[in-house]
Amino acid sequence: MAINKAAQAILKALSFGGIEVEASRHLADLKRLDPLSVFYKTIDYKIYNGEYEVPTRVYFPNEKSFQETGRNTLPVLLFIHGGGWVTESVDNYQRICARMANATNHVVVSVEYRLAPEFPFPAGLEDCYAVAKALFTDEFFLNVEPEDITIMGDSAGGNLTAALSLMARDRGEFMPKRQILIYPATNNDYTETSEFQSVHDNGTDYLLTAGKMQDYIDFYAGGEENKQNPYLAPLLEKDLSNQPMTLLITAEFDPLRDEGEEYGHRLRAAGNKVKMYRIEDALHGFFALGIKYLHVQESFEYINRFLKEAK
Repeated sequence: MAINKAAQAILKALSFGGIEVEASRHLADLKRLDPLSVFYKTIDYKIYNGEYEVPTRVYFPNEKSFQETGRNTLPVLLFIHGGGWVTESVDNYQRICARMANATNHVVVSVEYRLAPEFPFPAGLEDCYAVAKALFTDEFFLNVEPEDITIMGDSAGGNLTAALSLMARDRGEFMPKRQILIYPATNNDYTETSEFQSVHDNGTDYLLTAGKMQDYIDFYAGGEENKQNPYLAPLLEKDLSNQPMTLLITAEFDPLRDEGEEYGHRLRAAGNKVKMYRIEDALHGFFALGIKYLHVQESFEYINRFLKEAK
């Protein structure tokens, strides 16, 4: 069912270009107020990235699985949250990660990477890499086998997930077998010169605007030279071979839709196994709406099928 005219009018009124960092962070923090909380048992754990301690939060699918973790027997989702590299946190994604653990029967490890503009590229990516390396090389308390780990992220977290896979291949210290990219940012240009039609079609009236995305990428890059780095914009990578099996989910009314799908096509052309799905009538950010939302349920059908088939 398409978005009706009344909803379109509301979305248009709420869609504005550009961001103010502190105001956006305060707005994001409202997600911590969750009247519909589900059971979750968590453990906070830190991993060193050089001298910096990267906080992580570990979510268990249910109370029984938490009680039996003297030796973990469950697979793991390493999850990297979105927020334009500038906003959001592990706390804000608490409900999302708890329900993800329950819906997939996976332990979820959520990464509290450092945010721009205080910590521009590549600080956040290096934080995520440090946590992934610890997890894949058995320096994390879960004691999980590498083949039982899937890396995953939404939006800016999808960007960091894709970049993490490229970095892992290039450094050769570990290699993810599977990645899940939820409406990922993969490009570096959200101005009127963008080559992607979805930026022009969906970049003004659907909450996430092209203006906001340009501000986000400017804050994250910290300088024009970094915008040409494939670890910042994975679409710039000329060699996409030897990447993980990939599930890529996009949203119909999302300015990031076309660049995400183009990344999936290029991964496939490079010889990687890729599954792609576009969620009809969905907006960017729908994954945060909760498991009872139809678009989220559809996404978890694809996610669980992928996790089962990609073993």
